[in-house]
Order: sequence, then C-alpha cells, then structure tokens
Amino acid sequence: MSYPIEVALRYLGSKKRAFISVGTTFAILGVALGVAALATVMSVTGGFQAEFRDKVLGVNAHVLVIKYSTDFREYRSIMDQVAQVPGVIGVAPFSINPMMLTHGDATATGVLVKGVDPARSLGVGTDGGAPVLDLPRHILPGGDLTGLRRPGAKPPERGAPPSLPDVPSIEADAGARGALEPPDAGAELDLLKAYEARIQEDERAAAARNARNVDTEPAPSAVDLEGAADAGSDEGEEAEVAVAEGAPRGAIEPEGGYGSVLPDDDELPADVDPDPCADKEQIARMPGIVIGAALAKNLSLDLGQCVTVTSPTIGFSFSNGAIKPPVAKRFRVIAIFEAGFEQYDTKLAYADLYETQAFYDHGDTVTGVEMKVDDIDNASTIAREISKLLSNGLYYTMDWEELNHGLFTALRIQQIGMSAVLALIIVVAAFTVIATLIMVVLDKKKEIAVLKAMGATDGAILRIFLYQGGIIGVAGTTLGLLLGVAVCKGLLVYGFPLDPKVYFISRLPVQARPQEFVITGCIAILICLAATIVPSLYAARLRPAEGFRAQ
Repeated sequence: MSYPIEVALRYLGSKKRAFISVGTTFAILGVALGVAALATVMSVTGGFQAEFRDKVLGVNAHVLVIKYSTDFREYRSIMDQVAQVPGVIGVAPFSINPMMLTHGDATATGVLVKGVDPARSLGVGTDGGAPVLDLPRHILPGGDLTGLRRPGAKPPERGAPPSLPDVPSIEADAGARGALEPPDAGAELDLLKAYEARIQEDERAAAARNARNVDTEPAPSAVDLEGAADAGSDEGEEAEVAVAEGAPRGAIEPEGGYGSVLPDDDELPADVDPDPCADKEQIARMPGIVIGAALAKNLSLDLGQCVTVTSPTIGFSFSNGAIKPPVAKRFRVIAIFEAGFEQYDTKLAYADLYETQAFYDHGDTVTGVEMKVDDIDNASTIAREISKLLSNGLYYTMDWEELNHGLFTALRIQQIGMSAVLALIIVVAAFTVIATLIMVVLDKKKEIAVLKAMGATDGAILRIFLYQGGIIGVAGTTLGLLLGVAVCKGLLVYGFPLDPKVYFISRLPVQARPQEFVITGCIAILICLAATIVPSLYAARLRPAEGFRAQ
C-alpha cells in the first residue's frame, strides 16, 4: 500500500480533533441518504413503467395494422404477408366497437367489445403456437374460454346492395326531347298541362259565381240573424239527442265499484313475451363473452349468466338501402378477467369475431390485424418493416408504445424529472465532502509542509485528498445502495396501497433493477471525486514555507 492511501486513511480516522471524524461521518451519511433516495425513486418509477406495460400488453397486442377504411375484407392476405416478417410469432384479426351492456336494471355504456379469433388470439383449441394476447393468464378461477365460439359458426354475409332503376334507352331522335326522356314523356307532359288548364278554368268559374251571389242577395237583418241562431241551437240539441239516444247517461259505475287495479310495471306475462335469459337451456346455446372484473361487479354478473349487448345506434339507421333498428344480442358470460388496470377492467369485453361482425351489415370485415413479436423492445423496428412491406397508403402500422404514447411518455418524463431532482441531494452531500476536506487541509498544513520538505511531490499530496474523497464517496454509496435495497424490499413485502381510480393500480409498484443501482452508485462516486478536486489542488500547491509560517 502506497503512503498516500495510508495518510488518507489516517486523516479519516484522526483522533486529534473530534470534529474531523464527525464531519467525515456526516459527509458519508449525506451521500448515503442521497443515493438511497435516488435508487428508491428510480425503482418506483421503473416499477410504474413495468406495471403499466404489463397491463397494456396483457390485453393488447404488440403491433397493429389498421386500414384507412371500414371495409377491411382482405385481412387474410395481409395476415399471410406480415406472418413472414422476422420476429413475428403470432397474427390474428380483430374488431372493436363501443357497445352498451345490460343485465337486469344495470346498464354500462361505452364498453369496448373486442371481437377476436379464439384460436389465433387466445390459443383456444390449439396445441402449439403462441397466442397473440396474454388474456388467458388474467382469467379468474372458474372461467373457460372454450365456449367463446359456437360450433359451426361462420362469418356473416355481406348484405346485398339496393337495386337501382333501369337506365332508359336512347332513341335516334332523343335530342329533340332530351337524351334520357322516355318515349311517352311528351304525351304525359301534354296531359299535365290539360289538367292544369282545367283546374284554372274551374277556379275562375267558381269565383265568378261567388261574386254574382254577393251582389244579388240582400244583407240579413238582426231579427233574421237571431232566428237563425235559435234554429241552429235547436238543431244542435236535436242532433245531440239523436246521437245519444239509447246510450247510457251520467256516471256509470258497477255495484261495489271497480275491483281491478292497474299494475305498477307494464310487464308482459312469460307466455306472451318469454325471456331467453330465464331459460338455462337457451343460455347454454348463447355465444360466449369475457368481461372485466369491475364491469361484472357493476352489472352484478357472474359466470353462466346472460348479458345483453346492444349496438350504439340511436334510433333507426340506413344501411345498404334498408332502414334497420339497433342490433341487440344476448351472450353468456364464460369467463371474467382482471388485468389490474381499472380502465380495462371496467370498459373492455371480448367476444367471438363472427358474433361482433353481425352487429354491422358489413359482412366479413375487421377493424385491423394484430401481431405478437418475440421481443417487445424490438416492436418498433418490426412495425417499421411491416409498414415498408405494406407501403401502399391504405394501411397504418403502430406498435404498443405508440398506441399508448401519452401514458409512457408521461412516465418517462416523470422518471427523468424526479431522478434529476433527487440527484441534487447527492450534490448537496458533495458540498459536505468539500467542506470536510477543506477543514482537513487547513488543519494539516504543517503535516503537508513536512511531507513536501521530505520530498513528497505535488501529485502525491493531490492523491492523498483524492483518495480521502473517494473513500467517503465509496462508503456513502455502498451504505446508500444497501439502504435503498432495504427500502425497496420493504415496499414489496408490505405494499403501499394506492387508489385504483386515480393511479389505475392498487399497490405501489417497485422494480429494483441492478443496472439502475449500478448507474446510481457510479454517479454518486463521480460526484464525490469531482468535489475533492478543489481541496486537493489547494493542498498540492501549498508550499512548505507557508505551512511553517504560523509556527
């Protein structure tokens, strides 16, 4: 061991002045607290990112291909093309639309019902191959996805377009009457003119007769008017009596009064309007649906019960030349999932793709194609390759991070901002190291002068105080990292509760990654070494005469 290290250790453990060792202790504690706080915050913010990523990828795919149109019928050829891209391990079609779910008196609006292929998306009935979605691992006990698609189900057929009227034929002399005018158009026009002339002639004749009657008839007197009024009243009474003759008069009430009571609710008997949700055999034949745990709680739903899904059309809609009412279908709850993300557990449901296509008269069309990749960190690169493959301006490709760009950008900014603020604690501790070393240099002026008089070089004196600052930094960083690991373990064991309506998760997530602890430790040590430069240079430039001048 060289003498600069021995001198540095001796200065750290000096017993001549108590305040030097106390100052060193406070410097080490300051660095330790700063490192522990920074490591803990980086673990918590990293935990938020990892938790949200797991929640998002638990119910969503890694890469999506969406068409700039609602008519996406060529999705099978697109699936064959993107399946050949390196890194893609699963491809499946999907459709997603807002619906209204009803069970009893409870109603949930704005629920996104996602139509999926049970085999490709969820791995139902397949022995090999990775499913595109990780939904099966979020299914609560008792759920079974095998009933999602009914046996023999087929995609709906596209409605026939409305028939158009026949185009009239064009004759050789069509230019005289008009290119698209039928042959008898002139006769019909002459007939209309004759009708119009006859109506005008009748109106003029009626006006002339009215004018002659007004000129020839004398004005009625007051006696005549009064007599006419009395006669009118008598005729009215006779008419009323004639109409009411033979009919009962006055209040008609049976003896004992009315015994019937109108019901409060206008409900039809079961034999008149049977409820399919009350028949277990009909429920068993219904298509399956998977809903979130919070949504099931809001609708008071359990496994095996019936739920009504209604399209969000307000009133009647015009589609393919026909007026159609809102479509309502009944589903059987076959599974309940809990993603741990409040937004998904309350506003998301899964059904068979063929059943969701029947809500709209578009036939076998989908919203898009979703893919699963072997490395989620490489999803953006794969998305760019797929975009180049389908570069015809009709399709748009996005990865999971772009789909939730606002959420993950906010988390990343939060992590960077909080880490930068808490790194100031280490900077403050570095000033404590500077003050401690300056006090040591001022106290050891005579010893430094003796060392230089004995032949110690400026570099050796500089290394003495660099070693001293480095030892303080290493000791404080080691203690801080151990304290940070202990705090993270405590948060994982005991769990800090959070409001899921605010943070979308119920517990404070913590992810202690070794690389983040190593980065935090290296930054702390570098800051401590940078803090020793000024006191070390001052000690190295001290001349022996200046050290002995005060003696």
